Parts: sequence; structure tokens; C-alpha cells
Amino acid sequence: MTDITAPAALDARRADALDAVCDTLMPALESRDPGPAGDLLRLGARERGLTAAVAAQIPTLRPHVRAVLERLLDELAAEGFGALALEQRTARLLAAGDDVPHGRFAVKQLKTMLYGMLVGAVDADGRNPVWEAIGFPGPTATPPSPQEAPKTLPITRVEGAEATLAADVVVVGSGAGGSVIAARLAQAGRSVVVLEAGQYYNESDFAPLDASGARMYLGGGLGWSEHGELGLLAGSALGGGTVINSLVSLRTPQAIREAWAELGLEGLDGEEFERCTDLVWDRLGVNTEATRFNANTERMVAGLSALGYAHERLPRNASLDDDPAFCGACNNGCLRGCKRSTLKTYLEDAAAAGARILVGAQVERVLVQDGRAVGVAGVVANADGSTTRLRVEAPTVVVAGGGIESPALLLRSGIGGPAAGKHLRVHPAWLVTGVYDEPVEAWSGQIQSAASFDLTHCESDVGFLVESLTLSPGTWASQAPFTDGRAQREELFKLPFMASWHGVSHDHGSGQIVLDEHGDPLVRWSLDGDAVDHAVAARAHVELARLHRAAGAREVFTFHYKPYRWREGEDFDAYLEQLRAAPVEDYTAYSAHQMGSCRLGADPQEAVADGDGQLHDVGGVWIGDAAALPSAPGVNPMITIMALAERTATRILAADRQTPAAS
Repeated sequence: MTDITAPAALDARRADALDAVCDTLMPALESRDPGPAGDLLRLGARERGLTAAVAAQIPTLRPHVRAVLERLLDELAAEGFGALALEQRTARLLAAGDDVPHGRFAVKQLKTMLYGMLVGAVDADGRNPVWEAIGFPGPTATPPSPQEAPKTLPITRVEGAEATLAADVVVVGSGAGGSVIAARLAQAGRSVVVLEAGQYYNESDFAPLDASGARMYLGGGLGWSEHGELGLLAGSALGGGTVINSLVSLRTPQAIREAWAELGLEGLDGEEFERCTDLVWDRLGVNTEATRFNANTERMVAGLSALGYAHERLPRNASLDDDPAFCGACNNGCLRGCKRSTLKTYLEDAAAAGARILVGAQVERVLVQDGRAVGVAGVVANADGSTTRLRVEAPTVVVAGGGIESPALLLRSGIGGPAAGKHLRVHPAWLVTGVYDEPVEAWSGQIQSAASFDLTHCESDVGFLVESLTLSPGTWASQAPFTDGRAQREELFKLPFMASWHGVSHDHGSGQIVLDEHGDPLVRWSLDGDAVDHAVAARAHVELARLHRAAGAREVFTFHYKPYRWREGEDFDAYLEQLRAAPVEDYTAYSAHQMGSCRLGADPQEAVADGDGQLHDVGGVWIGDAAALPSAPGVNPMITIMALAERTATRILAADRQTPAAS
């Protein structure tokens, strides 16, 4: 990765255009209500200081996002946008959204930042005045103190301008895959160094707020694909995605295992992989006894039952004392420590066996000599603000930085062969919301607790899972389609009555990871690339809408870019036809599962690593995370990733190619 100087703040012309855009998206409006509900409308972006906050964020955005914003602001400044009346400015922004992909992406990003701040920002007391107006109680618990929840994992520190460590194995990444391999190799007597780009957070750091939780996500929160068609959520902290995920623990479908065995992962369809899965299942303490339905899930189950679909209680890696009262913000970390993440399991095992763990360690490249790995090089961000150039000398390198960062590391290193970065799978998820007569308060309770598998083969032998999903007020407010500044905020009053579910698709097509001009990963993905995936997306919206109506919803709407809404009394069949006919550019997908971008397989033209997990073109480099999956498993992948990592660890040990660490 190339070190670059932080971009300068917006110049005066762009700043003025941004101020007018924010005032258009969130203007000050008249209201007769003297209370908090009236303030929600009366106080616009300028009055709340949000315009300045958005301006301050823009220079920190990824270059491809910043570029489309600056392009739109330049266009608006040249047109004299700020001098127009509110209605004219609104019409101009709606027209900008018709410029696909650039204008649409820019408006989507600005709306995401502005409304995310409106609902998600907090004061010094951890409160937001908007919450009272929309009926959101805010956090129901506070983090324990560091004394009550001490950090138990020992962290290795480095000092000075440069540092060198030596080991038998260096593991890049500490999430679902890397932690398993680190533990198994350390327990087998190998000297192991684990490098994690994120920081070490535990219960004492887990404030139940999106604004605080964002630091544990790649890119600081919701990221975007190259043209904004896909929102990306990926963990970036010690423990990776296992710290901030929804705990869903599902075994790899047998049909997927058989398909992967045919691709060269010998024995994956047999007893060995079953044993690997059982090891993970037991170490994580997976169970259904701690799974409890909230009102949101109960609504979904009612809709499923009314339409004749089955549902199952989801297995989760939660301890049996898990209290749903604390679960609504579990995607920002579990305050009570009930989530059996790798912080509580495999990283503890690795540390107990002598593994050294470094955080804030960004690995830039794998070091190769004579066709074999000799270590890695990167930089460590130290607690005092300094940085240390780091070299870890090791004959075995495990690449486990996740489906986005792992291929980027290979590409920067010039290794991995022609398949590096290709075949990216993302499990695109499609959200549909219903508004009910009675409060649902879908922000409370367990994030995910039930699913239906009845539609997993509805289109060309692929389909989607129906799963409940906790409603985050900040996420909902920022992603809802924009029509005008009044309607956008008035919708917030309905939040307590909303139920939100999603369809998690089994990818038929694929995307790709490439490097941008700075050596950072850029996700290329489009629904337009595969007709089957488009059909699945349409079917998911239709079926979720039907489920909401069957469960008693009075309104149904989606996260398409343009409004697709049904209200009681309107023609529901006609609404379903609108959903079926929605053009591909109106869809926004969301992905919490990025996989397959360094996939395993026998063919070096189509797979980065062989069936055991070692690179085809470089000895001693192994793929040990979600990037290794040959295709999308079609279910939440944590258990699959960890079971495959168990298998890969045995292959690394069997290879017996380690050399003694340097003294």
C-alpha cells in the first residue's frame, strides 16, 4: 500500500455546493408541534451543524467515493445550485440520481452520511435529541469498566522506526479463519505471530451505538463497491467479523461440500470435514437454547406460517446466559461477553500456546524468495501515534485478512496467479420493511434468531434465505429512498412500528477485487452481471413483501434507490409487478459476507490455491479465511470458514515444510 498525504479540505466552491445539498436533503421546515417531534422538522442540517460534519468527513472517504462526490459538487457549483429555491434544488438532486452510476452514487453517499449523523450522532452524554421524537430509547446498557472486563489477550508491542520478528508461521488476520489456524499451529508447537490490522476491543469498549461500533468495521463502517451498487460490511478488529456478526451458526450444505470436492478439495464431502465442523461447533458452544424471538422475528414467523413456509430457530454461538435485552446492538460487540467470538475461543487458545499477537499491523506484501515465502512486510500503528516498519521472517505465511483484504495483499505482492481477486462472492442481501399497527421496536432483541430455507432453490437451483434482522435506526434512516426533505424525516416517526427482514442470496455470478491507484482494494460487483442473480433479487423482494402483508403490515417498502411502496387499500398485485419489473440500476444490495476471492481448487487458472489451501504459484503461502471458499455456500459462512480453516491447519502441519525460526 502506498503512503499518501491526506486530501485537503473542500475548497470554497465545493463547500458552498455541499451546504446547499445538505440543506436540500434536510431543510428547516415548519411544524406546529412545539416538542421534539416538531424539532425534528424545524431543525435542518445547517441548524444541527451537520453540514460541517459531512464536509469534515469527505476528505477521509475512499478515493473512489470522494471522486464522485467532488464531481457532483463541481457540477452543482457551476450551475449556481445554491441560488435555487428548495423545490428546484430537490428536483435537481433527484435528476442527479438519474445519472447512473456517478450522480446516483454521490447522492446516495451524501444521504447516507447526513441521515446517519442525524440519527446516529451522540452528545457527551451518549444521547441524541432525535431519539425521543422517533420513539427510540437509545442504549439500554452501558459498557463494563476495564476493571470489570479486563483485556486478557497479551499483545506484543514493537518500538522504533523498524522492527523484525521471526517465527515459523505468520498469520495475517485474526478473524474466523486466521484465529483457528493460529491456535492449531501454536498448539502443535509452531512459533506463531498473528498480525491484525484492527485494534483490540472488548466489552469495556463495546458502546451499543453505531457511531462507536464503526471503528470495528473495515473502512470505518459501511463501505461501497466501485459504483455504489453494493454496501459492504466487514470486520476490522482483533477477532475480525466474529466480534461484530449476528452469531448465526449454520453447517455447510452437503451439496456445496460435494461441489467443492469435485473442484479439487478432496474429502470435503466426507467424514474429515464433518469432524472439522464438529470441532468448531463444540469450541464455539453453538446451541439453540439461547435463541429467542423478538417481536420482529415473531412477525416474520407469522408471515411465513400464513404463506405455508417453514422456519427454523437459528443455532448461535452464544453462551446460555445470553440476555436478549442486551442484544439489539450486538453488531457493535457483545457488552456481556456472551458472544463466543474468536476473542473468547481460538485467540485465547493461540495465546495460551505461545502465539504472539500484534494489532494495528497493516501488512503490505508477502515476501518471496526463489518461489517460496520468507515472511511479510508492513507497518504497525502504535498506541502513541508513531509507526514502525515491520518485517516478520517466516517460511509459512497464512493469508487470512478477509475476502476483500486477502486478495489485495496477494495482488500487491504480485502472487496468487490469474485468479487472484476473481470469483468474489458476496451473498447479496435485500431488505424489505413493513409498517404495522402495533409497535414492533425491531431494534431490540437478538439480531437474527429465525430463518426459512424454503426459497433457497427458487431460481435455477439458487435462491435466498429469509432471515429476520434487527432494525438499526441510523442505518434505516440513511438508506431509505429519498423523495424530499419532509417525507424523509416524517418516515422516521414510523420506526417503532416497522419490522425489517432480508433475503440473503446465494450468488450465481461473481465480482472481483482489484487494486486502486494507492494499492488499496476496490470491489467490482454489479447485479447487471448475472441474469439469475437479478431474478433472485426480484423474487426476494416479492416474497418478502408478501410475507409482510400476510403478517398484517399496513405499508411495505424497500431499499431500492427509487421508492417502491405499497399502502393498505392500494392494489397489492400491481405492487408486486412493480417489484418484479424494477430495473437493475434501482437495486442496492448489502453484503456482510465477502468470499471466494482467493479460492481453493485444482485448476491454477481458476483457483489461487490448491485443494489443501497452498498457493499454486508460491510455496509456503496458504489461504485461511473466507477468501478460500470456492463458491458461495448459500448460508451464513462463519462455521464453514472455521471448519475449512481447521482442515487447512492439518494440511499445513502435514506439509511439514517449516524451518526453524531465526534466533
